[in-house]
Amino acid sequence: MELDDRKWAILKAIIKTYLETGEPVGSRTISKYTDLNLSSATIRNEMSDLEEMGLIQQPYTSAGRIPSDAGYRLYVDRMMKEKDREVTEMKEVVLQRQDKMETILRQMAQILAANTNYAAMISGPKIHQTKLKFIQLSIVSDTQILSTIVTEGNVVRNKMLDIEHGLDYKTILELNILLNSALNGLTLEQINLGTISKLKEQAGTHSEIVNRVLDAVAEVFQADEDVEIYTSGATNIFRYPELSTSERASELISAFEDKRDLAGLISSGDPEQETGIQVYIGQESSVPSMRDCSVVTATYEIGDGMYGRIGVVGPKRMDYGKVIGTLRTLMAQLDLIYKKGNGPDDKAGES
Repeated sequence: MELDDRKWAILKAIIKTYLETGEPVGSRTISKYTDLNLSSATIRNEMSDLEEMGLIQQPYTSAGRIPSDAGYRLYVDRMMKEKDREVTEMKEVVLQRQDKMETILRQMAQILAANTNYAAMISGPKIHQTKLKFIQLSIVSDTQILSTIVTEGNVVRNKMLDIEHGLDYKTILELNILLNSALNGLTLEQINLGTISKLKEQAGTHSEIVNRVLDAVAEVFQADEDVEIYTSGATNIFRYPELSTSERASELISAFEDKRDLAGLISSGDPEQETGIQVYIGQESSVPSMRDCSVVTATYEIGDGMYGRIGVVGPKRMDYGKVIGTLRTLMAQLDLIYKKGNGPDDKAGES
């Protein structure tokens, strides 16, 4: 069924208002939607047309209108198409940005190692205190629904949820509105017991589904904690006699190959607080195999609250001035490539 933009806007307003209030919706209520900018008389005429089309109905004389099953169906179908398109576009953009970002960070690790003659490492960016952007529940079958969760930075995760009883599209729509109204823009820490209890109470008989969705959200936030680390120049360690003994060199090479220790070293602390260059000398390092080394790290930001760290590992007698100067140059390059709010697809990265 085709609707012009005005009829579609009025139908959406009626459905959203009815879902929020549970009461029939009148023309005066709809006229308060500032983005419509329509008179009550015009809205009444359009509502009459929508009623003739079978998309809304009047439950009793002199009452406002409520959506019909056909109205719900049209609304849900259009909403699902819009959300599916939005998620698909996000996935394509994210994949393109990730591919380009990986190439850039690998190249920077190589440049850093070559320019300093030390070992270098760069962590991929992650969002500090990730916020939930939106949730979309979609019916797959009578026993399964798909939960699509999008977080800040347009990170998209899908989770299939098993259910005991099938859900109709109206219920799925109501759950989507409930979840997004309560959770959008929150970090995991902000989704507290009070928020969860209120959500479950509002979901009524579907509280268990809400609980399953919240578990999926927690899994997504946890997955975002895993960070890719790019390394280069580990064999530069053999240039320095104090680090090149078989035991020490083996421990350092293993740390660079395993990367778990590196994750703790360059992902620790609050990136918003540690935006400058940090120098760890000998025992100050949190990695046992690097207690005979010096480690210099710097935090970079590429916009949207996304942070990563760059690090250099060398002997205690490293050329600190050169290392710090090189780190600052690379941070300036990253800032140039990823201007606030831009990614490698944007003009700032075209060179």
